[in-house]
Amino acid sequence: MVSHPTSAQDMRAAVVVERGGPEGRVVQSHPRPTAGPRDVLIRVRACSLNHLDVFVRKGVAGTHLPLPHISGGDIAGEVAEAGAEVSGLEVGQRVLVDPLIDGKALGEDLQGGLAEYAAVPAENCIPLPDDVAYEQAAALPIAYGTARRQLITRGGLRAGETVAILGAAGGLGTGAVMIAKAVGATVIACASSPDKLKRLTELGADVVIDSSADDWGAQIWKATGKQGVDLMVDNTGAATWQQSIRATKPGGRVVTCGATSGYEVTQYQPYVWVRELDIRGSNGWRREDLVALLEMVQDGRLEPVIDRVLPLDEIREAERLIEERLVFGKVVITP
Repeated sequence: MVSHPTSAQDMRAAVVVERGGPEGRVVQSHPRPTAGPRDVLIRVRACSLNHLDVFVRKGVAGTHLPLPHISGGDIAGEVAEAGAEVSGLEVGQRVLVDPLIDGKALGEDLQGGLAEYAAVPAENCIPLPDDVAYEQAAALPIAYGTARRQLITRGGLRAGETVAILGAAGGLGTGAVMIAKAVGATVIACASSPDKLKRLTELGADVVIDSSADDWGAQIWKATGKQGVDLMVDNTGAATWQQSIRATKPGGRVVTCGATSGYEVTQYQPYVWVRELDIRGSNGWRREDLVALLEMVQDGRLEPVIDRVLPLDEIREAERLIEERLVFGKVVITP
């Protein structure tokens, strides 16, 4: 279903009207948000999708939110209006939005950016350099910001170490591959199709492994000369955790920020204590991650991988591609 604004105070938005299948997401007229005294109204130029958006539509995440709801946390655009108490931002200024607001996330806990406009606190706006495209910027916050914190801050990855990344073909995964290469690490990238593995090699991965094979963990072990990896990145959870533990070297670290295959994991405990493994959690990103990533894009050390850019009307197709894991990198919506 697609409708158009019925008044000057309306906008077009991709709205979750019921939880469950793709029919629960419709593009329709929706009241335009208003900016409070310390807020700005953003004209959304690009909003990238994450698996989280599918989870919100399904009701796996954000179940406390009343419907209709607009998801979409990764917003880049320009200031359309500024509240009376806002300083340092001007109408027309290009910005990237930090999606974390007082411990809550845009699109999950708060109304997001899969719409023509979004209202956000002015303090959450990061000035966007003219030479960084809206689509590039929108690809960064949730996936790349999470990847940077997971690898660097929590994972402690250093030059000369070896890291294995599961789900390396997704938005977070491709970001992790490039960030790890920029650090100077050896990267083992795991994905589930020959085409994705080929593209990961082109992206800079040193070793690629088919994670659909039953023995992918043993392949990582073999690729490291039966030493194991210094850092294992596992955001898949139940389906992969046991092999991830086994593929990590003595004194190594396993870091996780999610569990797309399920939360209940099986773990063979002797590997943990005999090898003195560290198991670390990583939760989201911080502002400094986003600033650092923008600098990396601006100076050419990082080029966000964007699978495709689609208009708002194709939101169902965009979510289908993500849900069926048919994308390499990010999908960006341009409202």
